[in-house]
Order: sequence, then structure tokens, then C-alpha cells
Amino acid sequence: MRAVVIGVGHLGRHHARILASMPGVTLAGVVDTNQERAGQIAAERGTTAYADVREVPGKIDVAVVAVPTERHAAIAMRLIEAGVHTLVEKPVTQTIAEADALIAAARKAGVVFAVGHSERFNPAVVAARPHIKDPRFIEVHRLGQFPDRSLDIDVVLDLMIHDIDLILSLVPSEVEGVEAVGVPVLTPRIDIANARLRFANGCIANLTASRISREPVRKIRFFQQDAYVSIDTAAREVEMWRLVPQPTGLPKIGGGKLEVPGDEPLKGELEDFLGAVRDGRAPAVTGEQGRAALALATRIVELMGHQP
Repeated sequence: MRAVVIGVGHLGRHHARILASMPGVTLAGVVDTNQERAGQIAAERGTTAYADVREVPGKIDVAVVAVPTERHAAIAMRLIEAGVHTLVEKPVTQTIAEADALIAAARKAGVVFAVGHSERFNPAVVAARPHIKDPRFIEVHRLGQFPDRSLDIDVVLDLMIHDIDLILSLVPSEVEGVEAVGVPVLTPRIDIANARLRFANGCIANLTASRISREPVRKIRFFQQDAYVSIDTAAREVEMWRLVPQPTGLPKIGGGKLEVPGDEPLKGELEDFLGAVRDGRAPAVTGEQGRAALALATRIVELMGHQP
């Protein structure tokens, strides 16, 4: 299977590293408008650097698009229409209309179209998922230090969308209500945001995302009928506590850390994508699911009423 990575900046270079090491995959090239960066990554991975994907010789089977969000739609559309199975990093596109167009094109071309919500493959999330059943309240904090990338988008589309996608995959109910507030602090875009989601089944999710914190925090806590589940996606740790009935007297609280096996999330994401191509099945995060996360994130940003 011949693969290319389009965009080898912060995240794309890791896609190239992992793809170059995977059995049955040939990294046919890396593509980047920054030729110095492309050349460096190509030399590290024993492949060739290109400035345009159309320069890559021979048939390409799969591609990963990891360029800035505003370029996702144009590049992914070109690949999909050429019959290339394509994984696009999150957020899937800049607009809902662009996402709809890619989904339709992928259906017409009969190719796998996946979206890179890598937290789905975080070993801590994978270990916790079987224990999360009908949560009533969800508290999320995703706080990061000020970055040198992704400043072309609001923190909702940069960081909060990770948790939006996770919650949509764990709460099988429609979102009935959204409240949101967000403000720019260090950039013209929203740098810190809070959103409160109300689901039709009664679940409430409170999400806070910031890229101006001194200490990074990536925690999501689930409160349900008989248990509390806490996931630290940065440390890849899970704690679960519940009431344990006692032979006599009141029940006691028991639990602790769960075992969290697994590898780096990006590797899991790529293995799922390539498995979907090989097996002719849908990927774990489809274009439609990426579109759903984008739609809710866009709704949250619109409610904040901020114009950069």
C-alpha cells in the first residue's frame, strides 16, 4: 500500500514516522510547500520530498492530509476524486458545506474517507469506554499552553473539538440545547471557551478549553448512576469509583486506577484507517462523524458572537 503525507509540520511529521514503520506500507513521499521541512522529513524517513502531490510518481493508495484547516477541502477533494483513500486531520474542514462536499465525493468515488480525531484511539479512552454507561453529567477541562500553530482557528476548533467528538460518540442522544461563552486573550481568535451541552436524554456536558494556561490539563470526568469515571488523556490514566454493597451496614466506595494497555493514539488512528481500506469497512471516525463534530463546534462558536 503506497502512502503519502500532505503537510509534514507538527502533526504530519508523526504521521510520516509511523507510516514509514508500518508493515505492508510504503511511504511514497511527503509533500509540503516548505521544501526545507519536506526535505528534512523525507531524509529521516527514507523517502522523497515533493512540493505538490501531483508530482508523486505511480499510483497512490492512501493519503493523510495534515495541512492548515483552510486547505483541507481543496487538497482532500483532489485526492478523493483521484480515487485515493484519504484521512483528513481534524477539524475535517473549515465549513459544513465543504465537509458535505467531501462526504458526497467519497461516496461517489467509493473510497474510505476518515477524519483524524485521534483521542478516540487514546488508550485511556479505549480502556474507559466499556465502563461509561448512560452518563448524567460530564465535566471536561482541556487546557494547553500557548501554541505556535493552529492560531488561524478558534480554540473551540483547535482543542474543544476533541472532546466534542468524544462526547458525541459516548452519549447516544441528540443535543437539544447549547450555551457558550468565549473570549480572545492573546490572539484575535477565541483563546478560552466554555460550552454547556444539554442532551435530549437529560445528560449535561460542561466543556472548558483554553490555550493560554500555564499548566496543561486534559481531563474528562463522567458521573453516572452507580459510578464515577475519570480519564486523564495526557497521562493516559483512568480511575473508576463506585459504591460497593457491604454484607452489613452502608455500602462503601471502592475502585481505583484501571489497567490502560495500548500504544500512541496516532498509531491506532492510522492502523484503523489502513484496516478500513484493506477490509472495505467504515473507519472508526467517518466523514459524517467528523462533520457532526464540526457542526456542533461551529454552533458553539456562533453562540459566542465573536468576529475576529
